[in-house]
Amino acid sequence: MTDAIVVEGLVKRFGATTALDGVDLTVAEGSVLGLLGPNGAGKTTVVRILTTLLEADAGRVEVVGLDVSREADRVRAAIGLTGQYAAVDEYLTGFENLEMVGRLYRLGRAEARRRAGELLERFDLSGAADRPAKTYSGGMRRRLDIAASLIARPRVLFLDEPTTGLDPRSRLSMWEFIADLADGGTTILLTTQYLEEADRLADRMVVIDRGRVIARGTADELKAQVGGQRLEFTVTDAAVLPGMVERLRPLAVEDPVVDVQARRLSLPVSGGAEVLAEALRRLDGATAEIFDVGLRRPDLDDVFLALTGRVAEEVATEDDPTAEPAITGGAR
Repeated sequence: MTDAIVVEGLVKRFGATTALDGVDLTVAEGSVLGLLGPNGAGKTTVVRILTTLLEADAGRVEVVGLDVSREADRVRAAIGLTGQYAAVDEYLTGFENLEMVGRLYRLGRAEARRRAGELLERFDLSGAADRPAKTYSGGMRRRLDIAASLIARPRVLFLDEPTTGLDPRSRLSMWEFIADLADGGTTILLTTQYLEEADRLADRMVVIDRGRVIARGTADELKAQVGGQRLEFTVTDAAVLPGMVERLRPLAVEDPVVDVQARRLSLPVSGGAEVLAEALRRLDGATAEIFDVGLRRPDLDDVFLALTGRVAEEVATEDDPTAEPAITGGAR
């Protein structure tokens, strides 16, 4: 299978800060790669370089076989970009927004209007086509933004935090749209702060931290790096957690993890239901303080914590504070 994106030894510095320090990754044609990492990892910086919005300091970067530095115009013609914030003209209608983007991509007037109508229907916006975008909800603006990035039928689509700020219902709807695009053969690089999103949409994932790749693989492969099961207790009073740790430590295969703020104890274990029963026996007399208990497989939150030492909630929507906001809504 041909790689639509190839990144080798990518380096980017902002003054004395090294944002990217030798990043390597590939994305096969027609696949979805989830680019994950905590705050400051370098995710958005990677996307900005791949979409020609930022120059790399070193490394090889190709998109659809084109060098992003020497052949930037041809790269832009082959890609779409939806950034962290919806980039739509609030005073134009939904139809006018898409028609305008089509003309910027040098589509003829008739073709731009035809594509605008197709995409409005595909993204369930036909009923609002003649309304100014300022009257749209957040979810509608996001759908319009992604529609704009697809106006020229890009071979590769970059989605940088595409569901940031959406309510749960709009996020689920957006996941369906993205999955449909992937099923249709579009190559997608997705950065996200929602681990469930990556788990659901990405064929493979790359985890970066402090500008370096620290893990790669499928969701199951990454979870296997954490291994085992997790016995989790949520208590009504965080003050009881140290005592619980001492009672349960002999059952753990690794060090217990305590989250005082969430009043949660996570215990890496093996043995299934038997170890759960034994844990409750050891806590006899303290069970009145237990609000919730469960035994589960590791998820991507555990992967983040194990690989980066930080939990997913610490992920932010920008990678480096010194860089300008990326042009969004399509590389146009």
